[in-house]
Amino acid sequence: MTDQTAAQTEALRSALDGYDLQAEDLALLEGADAGREPEPARSAGLLAVVGRPNVGKSTLVNRILGRREAVVQDQPGVTRDRVSYPAHWAGTDFVVVDTGGWEIDLAGLPARVAEQAALAVDLAEAAVLVVDATVGVTDADEALARVLRRSGKPVILAANKADNIRVEAEAARLWSLGLGEPYPVSALHGRGVGELLDSAVAALGQAAGSGPAVADPPGVRRVALIGRPNVGKSSLLNKLAGAERSVVDQVAGTTRDPVDELIRLDGRDWRFVDTAGIRRRVARVQGADFYASLRTQAAIERAEVAVALIDASQELAEQDARVVQMAAEAGRALVIGFNKWDLMDPERRFYLERSIELDLGPWSWAPRVNLSALTGRRVDRLAGALDAALAGWQRRVSTGQLNSFLGQLVAAHPHPVRSGKQPRILFATQASARPPRFVLFTTGFLDPTYRRFIERALRETFDFTGAPIQISVRVREKRQPRR
Repeated sequence: MTDQTAAQTEALRSALDGYDLQAEDLALLEGADAGREPEPARSAGLLAVVGRPNVGKSTLVNRILGRREAVVQDQPGVTRDRVSYPAHWAGTDFVVVDTGGWEIDLAGLPARVAEQAALAVDLAEAAVLVVDATVGVTDADEALARVLRRSGKPVILAANKADNIRVEAEAARLWSLGLGEPYPVSALHGRGVGELLDSAVAALGQAAGSGPAVADPPGVRRVALIGRPNVGKSSLLNKLAGAERSVVDQVAGTTRDPVDELIRLDGRDWRFVDTAGIRRRVARVQGADFYASLRTQAAIERAEVAVALIDASQELAEQDARVVQMAAEAGRALVIGFNKWDLMDPERRFYLERSIELDLGPWSWAPRVNLSALTGRRVDRLAGALDAALAGWQRRVSTGQLNSFLGQLVAAHPHPVRSGKQPRILFATQASARPPRFVLFTTGFLDPTYRRFIERALRETFDFTGAPIQISVRVREKRQPRR
């Protein structure tokens, strides 16, 4: 940064002192250009909360979330469908799944509710079995404990409703379930939930591969292969690995669990993750596909860059755009791969280019690779596209460069006047990278179209190839003089 640019930046920063700034604003400004990135939260997959009816599963879910989300009522059977919620504890992101009450020898609707609970356990990384400590072990608890032991999944036993020392002492009787140490908790009052969550997060980390049990070599980047069913994700992983690592079949939806593989590509190691195909919005997916979609989302969160694979031999579908949008909204670097390119004729390529321009226009900043997973054609170009996307994803722009750039941009293309007022950009800083996030201090609200204009200009000037850019606007008013 030149002396002149530094002086201009300092003058703009000093001008902010005349505006009402909050504590978070000051912290952001003091940390500008520090170049330090916060430690990203780890995403550890699914945690299923199961148990018989009315033992307090939904109350425990609400306590884990720190807010009232799951419906709670003092009668059994309120929760029927499996419901998922994003949760966070001790630097780890995960998805907690609230399930309906599980009972034995059921028929009709209760049986289907129990099936959903069993399915949640089957496809989750770990489970919390909730037992009513005031009642003790019932036949249903023992039957469910047998199912959990056979699953081989980590299980944390929660002795709920331990609201006092007497009930807490009685919780020791739950050792008889054979699931290890019971954790006395009171979901209603929050007692003991912290210790329970510590154990749950540790179990999730070991099961999902995000904890200390997995040690990739230094510098290995994580890549998620995503796309709708049957676009060739598993075929691509097998071609990259040089072995039949994932099951490939003409039937869509063969892959449900994310499959990790350490792959040597362009002289470096990469951790590729083959994920389940995304069919439609998660809220509309049923059964095993629901949990597969959740695990795909968790795999994207754990990755640094996503390769959105699209079948070039078919018409672009709504799901293709949704897959790309999912990666961008997660803040991951993005590469778009068009598979089955060997099946394309010149006429089809012409119409595909038009479709890409119309349907994938908002993500034109993502590098494209035209390849064939079956024959291996152009697969070697993936490494270059991944490098370009990751470079843009972690790029930083100094505060001096950013404000100088915005000053010239606004002078040439000022914001339109709205209701007799024209908002001004007072100061800007890059709050973080991975993905690039910019904060603009302004005197008024910026139109969405003007924000997009700034985003396009940032990409053209600083080359944020493959990176979703996030722009936050903080409207601040001039401080009134004291009388």
